[in-house]
Amino acid sequence: MLLLGRMARKAATAASADQSKNGPFSAETPKPAQRFSLLRRRGNWKDALRRRFLAGADLLAVLAGAGALALVQDPLPALAAIGLLPLWIVLAKLHGLYDRDHARIRHPTLDELSSLFHWVTLSVGLTALALALAPDLSMTPLGAAALWSTVLAAALVLRSGARTLWRRVVPPDAGLVIGDGPLALAVRRKLELARGHHVELVDAAQLSSNGSAANGHSANGSMANGHSTSGRPAHAAALEQLIQSRGISRVVLAENDLDERTLATVVSACRSQGARLSVAPPLQAMLGTAVNLNHLAELPLVEFRTWDPSRSTMLIKRAIDLTGSLLALFAVAPVMAVVAIAIKLDSRGPALFFQVRAGREGVPFRMLKFRTMVADAEERLHELVSFEDLPEPSFKLRSDPRVTRVGRFLRRFSLDELPQLFNVIRGDMSLVGPRPEEVDLVQRYSEPERFRLSVRPGLTGPMQVHGRAELTFSERLAVEREYIENYSLRKDIKILGETVAAVVSRQGAF
Repeated sequence: MLLLGRMARKAATAASADQSKNGPFSAETPKPAQRFSLLRRRGNWKDALRRRFLAGADLLAVLAGAGALALVQDPLPALAAIGLLPLWIVLAKLHGLYDRDHARIRHPTLDELSSLFHWVTLSVGLTALALALAPDLSMTPLGAAALWSTVLAAALVLRSGARTLWRRVVPPDAGLVIGDGPLALAVRRKLELARGHHVELVDAAQLSSNGSAANGHSANGSMANGHSTSGRPAHAAALEQLIQSRGISRVVLAENDLDERTLATVVSACRSQGARLSVAPPLQAMLGTAVNLNHLAELPLVEFRTWDPSRSTMLIKRAIDLTGSLLALFAVAPVMAVVAIAIKLDSRGPALFFQVRAGREGVPFRMLKFRTMVADAEERLHELVSFEDLPEPSFKLRSDPRVTRVGRFLRRFSLDELPQLFNVIRGDMSLVGPRPEEVDLVQRYSEPERFRLSVRPGLTGPMQVHGRAELTFSERLAVEREYIENYSLRKDIKILGETVAAVVSRQGAF
């Protein structure tokens, strides 16, 4: 990231300076920007439509807040607050709430929770101040609280719905991954597993040492192996032509050996064609996940997170675990009763069972689950898999013959995990954390892999929202390492929210 900070600045200069020279950076005169039209779907109409959807969601959220204000107070302040709607939208624009999706490949609504909090708080404060100028319109503290809480909650729900609706009515962006190595493969894999990014990979390309481009795609548009199938043109215009001919609107540069010359080529081509560019850092192994990029004056500095979360943070996490588990148990108690009856009617054996799993620091604990397999499943395990013969300390059988009919349904919607709320109350588990693994498998962990045992295992976790059982063991460790090394309460709340979408989609559930 430190190198990228310097390289990006030099690349922009190099790209423009080399336009007049012959060689790998020479390119044709950039085409004029396409005239914008939302109705005719020309120009940057997709992002314009998304901004309008989000603004509409915010307008509805403010109207809902005004309705709540009218219920707890006289309707006149609510009507006056509606008259200040333009102020709310301008403040949202100043907070960047309509423009961040454009730059990022994936921008979930939960990622902007802090920005929404600041926007709503500032807007309510200014609205209250404006209404206080007219004594008959002043908001009471209860009215202000109703307006604030309703707008914040409604904005989260409506913005999420607006993005979902936008993805349904707008075709996905055509994506191009540039690179031919482990980093490019990892990017393609993440784009396949991740949800909500609205990018469809239609081509692959690689740049030769002199900056020339080669594309590789199959006839039906699916990803090929990235090797040249049509020769290697000798200048950056080839990459521009590839972007233009395939209608590429999102480019991801994932070169393991990235230099300024290559970066300048890609920056120039993307700028010429109006394609958005994302760069995967080539120094992942050195940087790891616990890093932040900050600046000392103009000098970029990579700062590593090498400290544990504070005691107060962990106390709040435990309080959230207890409160959330108790509330969830009250809410799902009828569901759990129905599930227990269905299990008993479907197959012989108890509805609940205990399984020994490895907890924090590898200490075993008895994890409670709804039974999804036949009663003698543990005895039959050796018939299906041998832990000693596994290439890595992890396994998941896609079509396990021991799973019952009801069990298959429970697993699909993760209902079999509900009894673990009692484990959370006991302190064996947390609401969010790495999923607990069987003790026999944990004993096969190498020393670097034992990092996932440094925290309490979770009812849900990063694995559950980033692919679940579709993840390989190394991919699972990667997302869990990022969670542990960059832990925050905000990350827990985000994972809890994303778990709902993961369960509904049933991705990777079997």
